[in-house]
Amino acid sequence: MLERTRRKNATEVTFALPADHPCGEVSVVGDFNDWEPGAHPLRARKDGTRATTVTLPAEQRVHFRYLAHGDYWFDDESADGHDGNNSYLHT
Repeated sequence: MLERTRRKNATEVTFALPADHPCGEVSVVGDFNDWEPGAHPLRARKDGTRATTVTLPAEQRVHFRYLAHGDYWFDDESADGHDGNNSYLHT
């Protein structure tokens, strides 16, 4: 699930997943963090999800995927689209 908050010259994007699926550690990786695993780990929230928030420049197309324990890569179904390799969103 993606949550977006528009700011003056940026968009805050919260990447959120259920707390228990997939199990283990999960991080969001993308062109905004040079595809570095662990740079933006999802952390537990009180509402039963885990999430991380990233501030991104406004009006850009950003590619990303999730990386879970065991080198399990997966896309976000709520993304704006998929290019065959990655999910993407428009900020």
